[in-house]
Amino acid sequence: MRVADPTDSVQALLGLDGVADAVEQARAACTRLRWHEALRRRMPEAAAESRLRGARASAALDGAALPMALVRDRARGAAPWPPRPDPVDTVVAAALAVTTETEHVRTLVRSAPAQALARLHVAAATGLVPADQVGRPRLGRDECGEFVDLGPAPAPDHLARRLADLGGLIRRGGPPVALVAALAHAEVCVARPFVRGNGLVARALERVLLVAGGLDPTGVAVPEEGYLQTGPTAYLGALTAYAHGGPPGVALWLRHAARAYVDGAAHGESICRSVLAGRLG
Repeated sequence: MRVADPTDSVQALLGLDGVADAVEQARAACTRLRWHEALRRRMPEAAAESRLRGARASAALDGAALPMALVRDRARGAAPWPPRPDPVDTVVAAALAVTTETEHVRTLVRSAPAQALARLHVAAATGLVPADQVGRPRLGRDECGEFVDLGPAPAPDHLARRLADLGGLIRRGGPPVALVAALAHAEVCVARPFVRGNGLVARALERVLLVAGGLDPTGVAVPEEGYLQTGPTAYLGALTAYAHGGPPGVALWLRHAARAYVDGAAHGESICRSVLAGRLG
């Protein structure tokens, strides 16, 4: 699906099976989280914890799972990274970097989505790919081996058009934010604009859009945990449905994403309770 086709309307997607109800549930869950008493004075602390948990979950969705306690200790410098990190350590470090970068591009993403996407990839891919492939879309013979179940990655000429459409969608923004964020996430995974790191960037972009669009203005929800809660297999299946299932497949993905926002808000409430109880970390 070309998400920004002039003949399509994001609002029209609300007419797909179950999408409107799922979007409303996500809105209600995020609204409850927004007014949690822990966020009156300790929102930065809760948001930082959300980013930490989100990074750990995003890495796990890419097959790189580490215990939360170890991720937290490494992020704060209480435990060293291995001098020769294995593939799991490398992906977790990339997830921490790109999720941290979401704080710095939230004011940029709606006005300059291509620049925001590039900055997210710089954070995610530095050390993962050669320097000349960091922060730029695939060119020429560049190949991507990620999300192979979604079919071949678009050729660079088609990729440029798809990224332009995605940029148009993000710049137009507007409600419902849940649909814009979910579509942007899926489009990055399907288009695979980068040689490596597309999943990490897609989930980081989604997080940014949920915050910048006002669905989760506190940044305390953990949508990445929402996806992980239903499992990597369900996550990949929903993306495959989006890529190949026509309108019913798009609806399945949108419902799946909205469910992740509901569950992510619940994880955010858990963070808030821990903040109030002094048990964070």
